[in-house]
Amino acid sequence: MSSTDTTKIAFVCVQNAGRSQMAFAFAERERDRRNADHLDLLTGGTNPAAHVHEAVAQVMAEIGLDIADREPREVTPDNLSTFDYVITMGCSADDVCPFGWGGESRDWALDDPHGKSPEEVREIRDDIERLVVELFDELA
Repeated sequence: MSSTDTTKIAFVCVQNAGRSQMAFAFAERERDRRNADHLDLLTGGTNPAAHVHEAVAQVMAEIGLDIADREPREVTPDNLSTFDYVITMGCSADDVCPFGWGGESRDWALDDPHGKSPEEVREIRDDIERLVVELFDELA
């Protein structure tokens, strides 16, 4: 891949209020840390919530990532048609099937943080951080 090529990565869930928001925030941080401007990132949900889950925003703030003001947004298969990687979070994002894009589909099979204890949400956060770092290592 030449330095002018762009790799597009989408982090998708149903509500776009927890796992996919955390993954997107970690991906933005990794892109900045690695000066990986060739990576184009997107997050969205098939049925977005009104806001990011409070517990998710809290555990992200604990490690210096403020996502409290982010708004969940809708994403459709058409939005994803040009993406190289579409990563779902283990949720039943049935409307987001890989038929609409030519890239690679991955599911990270993560528990939903909604309604979980702070300790459980932190574990999910840490799993997401590890997966994002591994993805960036793979793409480097």
